[in-house]
Amino acid sequence: MRVLVGIEGSEESSTVLRNAIERALEADDELTVAIFAKHERDQDIDHIEATVRDELTAAGIDAAIHRIEGDPASSLVAMAEREGFDQLVIGGGRDTPLGKRYLGSISEYVLLNADVTVRLER
Repeated sequence: MRVLVGIEGSEESSTVLRNAIERALEADDELTVAIFAKHERDQDIDHIEATVRDELTAAGIDAAIHRIEGDPASSLVAMAEREGFDQLVIGGGRDTPLGKRYLGSISEYVLLNADVTVRLER
């Protein structure tokens, strides 16, 4: 299965990447990682890419890494559809104090607009 994984450098994204790598090793998925920086956090895209590359190398996976410019939500959806991915994997938000799931703006947009299967990782 061709899988696109959206990563933005948070701890949640690190977990998403590790889970996607584990599944890829078990199911022989073909991974592509799309990285982006959330500007309000002033993340360094080079640091995110280096971290992703280290995780992939440690797992022995050869995966393409693409940098996403502009709006990450619409760019992820467009890339997944344009390049024919079977699945798009993103972070699934966080739990509220009442136990409900809170989705961020990127997750919500992807779920509402993607024509490919979306897997939310926790």
